[in-house]
Amino acid sequence: MRVIVGISGATGAIFGIRLLEVLQQLGVETHLVMSKWAETTIKLETGYTVQQVKSMAAVVHDPMNQAASISSGSFRVDGMIIAPCSMKTLASIRVGFAEGLLGRAADVILKERKKLVLLVRETPLSDIHLENMLALSRMGAVILPPMPAFYNKPTTLDDMVNHIVARTLDQFGIDNTLTKRWQDPVKRKQP
Repeated sequence: MRVIVGISGATGAIFGIRLLEVLQQLGVETHLVMSKWAETTIKLETGYTVQQVKSMAAVVHDPMNQAASISSGSFRVDGMIIAPCSMKTLASIRVGFAEGLLGRAADVILKERKKLVLLVRETPLSDIHLENMLALSRMGAVILPPMPAFYNKPTTLDDMVNHIVARTLDQFGIDNTLTKRWQDPVKRKQP
């Protein structure tokens, strides 16, 4: 399996980092593209260096290299995850403004009818944000805001991050044990 992982400058860089860690452990080939603001966010929000994050990917692409393999539909991939996905990146993808490689790779994924999963980050959401998400959902993208779940009784931030990463991997049918799955709490009597 081959997956593109994009990291934009939105808050929540840990989601992209954790995805890279898990995909590397599972032997999935990852192609990483980060916006210039992603690098800043990684430094501000995490204990990781940009170089450590890059080392988790099989291939790292320069964010302005429009000649990169992932900018062509003839380069075969299973899909793309942008984690986190800023509202700027979301808007760029919606209108096909593929100035940088992050937007171009997402544009290619859409045109090739591959899986595009966007971990959109913003709160509260404006009408523009909502309209962009709806439009991309109608184009086939999966809008997966990193919202915590509490039925699995998280006790750490890692538990919450792992739950979101697990749900993201589920979109690609990638088995994982990062989170507790929902179980029917009602015990039914056997007849």
